[in-house]
Amino acid sequence: MQRTILSVTHLRCNVVLVVLMAVLLGGASSARAAGYISPFAGINFGGDSGCLELTSCTDRTSTLGVAIGTSNAIFGFEEEFGYAKNFFGKDALQSTSVVTLMSNLMIGPRLGFIRPYGLIGAGIMKTRVELTLTDLGAGDTSFGWDIGGGLEFSGAHVGVRGDVRYLHGLQDFTLPGLPVTDLKLDFGRASAGLVLRF
Repeated sequence: MQRTILSVTHLRCNVVLVVLMAVLLGGASSARAAGYISPFAGINFGGDSGCLELTSCTDRTSTLGVAIGTSNAIFGFEEEFGYAKNFFGKDALQSTSVVTLMSNLMIGPRLGFIRPYGLIGAGIMKTRVELTLTDLGAGDTSFGWDIGGGLEFSGAHVGVRGDVRYLHGLQDFTLPGLPVTDLKLDFGRASAGLVLRF
């Protein structure tokens, strides 16, 4: 009986020690991780965008967005929202837009104030097309993925970064009655932004 009580007490002590160690390690890990917010502006090119090439394009479309994430010395995770107006090109007869929401895993070592990084992720891509003369419009939401890389220059709290990403839809999308049908959306994006750490 006494041996049973001792083994139960020993088990409880071990459980308490494991919980305390998990809490301490979790606190230390989160202390090393730093949150950030990164508003950015970019240009779309290639694929289905209105601009087939990055350098020589007269009908360039842009993306505005923000990324919110956290990172430690090597790994990171971010949620990125982007909005591209006139994605399929500027046209007086139609208004188009693409919204992307991607969850990305990042990897890149911090080398002083410089950090090269690569990323890969998945999320949703929402396309909207409206014909201005007829007030006819349609939208489509599909799943997609992205991959890319870039370079960040930052101090303890403020920095800048630039990257290039390729985004690709996993599903065909169709906009009934409009010229966009049965298309897997894909395009590249080059962007630059601030990095505000907290």
